[in-house]
Amino acid sequence: MKDRILSVDVLRGMTVILMTIVNNPGDWGNVYPPLLHASWHGCTPTDLVFPFFLFVVGISTALAMPKKQISSRTYQKIATRTFRIICLGLFLNFFSKLDAFGLDGILLIIYRLAFTALAVIAFLGDYDRKKQLYVAFGSFILMMILAFGGFEQFENVRIPGVLQRIGIVYGIVSLIYLHTSTRIQILIGSSILLIYWAIITLVPIPNGNPPNLEVGTSLAAWLDGKLLTTHNWVNTKTWDPEGILSTLPAIGTGIAGLLIGQLLIHEIPQRKKSLQLLGIGVAAIILGLLWNIVFPINKALWTSSYVIYTAGLATLILSILYYITDVRKYESWTKPFIIFGVNPMVIFFFSGIIPRVLGMIKVQSPEEELISVQAYIYDYMIVPLFENPTNASLAGALIYLVIWFVILTLFYRKNLIFKV
Repeated sequence: MKDRILSVDVLRGMTVILMTIVNNPGDWGNVYPPLLHASWHGCTPTDLVFPFFLFVVGISTALAMPKKQISSRTYQKIATRTFRIICLGLFLNFFSKLDAFGLDGILLIIYRLAFTALAVIAFLGDYDRKKQLYVAFGSFILMMILAFGGFEQFENVRIPGVLQRIGIVYGIVSLIYLHTSTRIQILIGSSILLIYWAIITLVPIPNGNPPNLEVGTSLAAWLDGKLLTTHNWVNTKTWDPEGILSTLPAIGTGIAGLLIGQLLIHEIPQRKKSLQLLGIGVAAIILGLLWNIVFPINKALWTSSYVIYTAGLATLILSILYYITDVRKYESWTKPFIIFGVNPMVIFFFSGIIPRVLGMIKVQSPEEELISVQAYIYDYMIVPLFENPTNASLAGALIYLVIWFVILTLFYRKNLIFKV
């Protein structure tokens, strides 16, 4: 059994905890600015969640396959995990579209939850690896047919998403790792970022607009509008923050993690590793800030400066964690982060399902209005405890976090780890 690098597990757990908080405020209208994405250019703590997760995906790829064993079994494992992650994300988008037989109210909720149970078994269940691949790939094809096959019910279902991008990046980065040297990986990663910079800033938009980095008018937005048509994010409709072209530099984030992962398994003294991580992190942050002058840091466009800057921050934080936990062996404080870090897909998936279900169940308020259970709990059980609505919103997120901590602690004690 390979020795685990505790700092990587802690970084993953920290990322998942921040993700849970920023994705589940009590009231989206009252949120502290650091817990919101930057309005366009710029970077808040919230904008670090997704790239940090992809960064850890890259690290974990190197740690899981230190000897690069190329075989049909390895390819099957990569393909299975890739499609299972993608299908989990797609199912979240399909969930609210699952109507049939004229069902309504509680029967419709039960119907959707039944499909959710099937999805959990299919994409998180532990059974024969080859069957997992067949089920995941078949499910992916089925959902594509439903989305693009002229079915009115699914004509507006979103295709991109966070889990979809994670699955794609994992699959591509894993293949790059298996078939290339570290030097070639650096070349590929650098080329991706430079090519993306050139495409976004130099290539005219086919609709006649000049190259630009504005909301909804960039080449990335145009491509999403052309290829995804009605299958973009509901808040934008014409383009997607996890769209097609911006997935290219997201692969660069995964490669950055891959390179750091190989440094972590390199046989050099641990103290030297921690110093190298520190130096790489600081250098990347500076480079990202310099590139930001001509190619602004932007999460929605996943700009090249954003890739370098966030990878630098992740490496800097990892260097500190590595020194504390893996070099000095101060480990007693890490348990909560480990508990969150070992089941990230469970948290992400069910954090997408639970609010949808609670939003569908209606109850009568004291004012005799029908409102969702989610709104009732927040408005009548949390808000009255706070004078400041922003504090109430944060409290709602923290209560949700505590509930997950209790659930995940039970899973951890029973050794229930759900791997995709």
